[in-house]
Amino acid sequence: MLVAVDIGNTNIVLGFLDGDDIIGTYRITTKSNHTSDEYGLMITQFLALSGLRPSDIDDVIIASVVPKVMHSFRASIIKFLNINPMVVGPGIKTGINIRIDDPKSLGSDCLADCVGAYYTYGGPVLVADFGTATTFNYVNDEGVITCGLITTGIRTAAAALWGETAQLPEVEITKPKSILATGTKTAMQAGLYYNFLGGIERTIRQFRMELDEPFTVVATGGLGRVFKDDTELIDVYDPELIFKGMALIHNRNSHR
Repeated sequence: MLVAVDIGNTNIVLGFLDGDDIIGTYRITTKSNHTSDEYGLMITQFLALSGLRPSDIDDVIIASVVPKVMHSFRASIIKFLNINPMVVGPGIKTGINIRIDDPKSLGSDCLADCVGAYYTYGGPVLVADFGTATTFNYVNDEGVITCGLITTGIRTAAAALWGETAQLPEVEITKPKSILATGTKTAMQAGLYYNFLGGIERTIRQFRMELDEPFTVVATGGLGRVFKDDTELIDVYDPELIFKGMALIHNRNSHR
């Protein structure tokens, strides 16, 4: 049994994998002041909810973009599972080449997404991850990441809207019934949704125009589900893409 952990700026997402099957997924709010004991308690509780014991876990792999959380989280894995976790980063074998100006600047989560997309759906593939930030990364038919784009996530943009504007309330990020809004909350929902959807479609079209070759568009991330059925430009929505990528990376490095 493998535990795959994605440590993001907003959430830590854990996936329990038995071969190709994902037994369970769980989320923890990312907080730098959690102790290793607190993380360990949560992990063991999640294992129990999936009908598992710490002794059932063979290995752990972590992709993190939050360095300040890594010390206590990694310590929790060592203490509670008696495993020194594998970490996605420099020196690890992925089966993907990175040919951008600064390869080390590519987030480990984006790298795992690209591995999952390329080896699951083939290349060329444009991988869109809708999380705290929205990222697009392009993997060509030879398994090379050649370019990418980073912009604001919709939840981040929404938080800025109601956080910086005194009279605007916090609203749920969801598809509105109509763009013809008649109230403040529905007007915000419609504005956020359609502005972001338009940006997604324009971005994909620009990639198609400049690359001038056919490719598959694979979307992932929790907020991808909001848009997946409302545009023909997204070919596949795969919420488990990062876990697939991390499992593939683990298999390539499991000789340790």
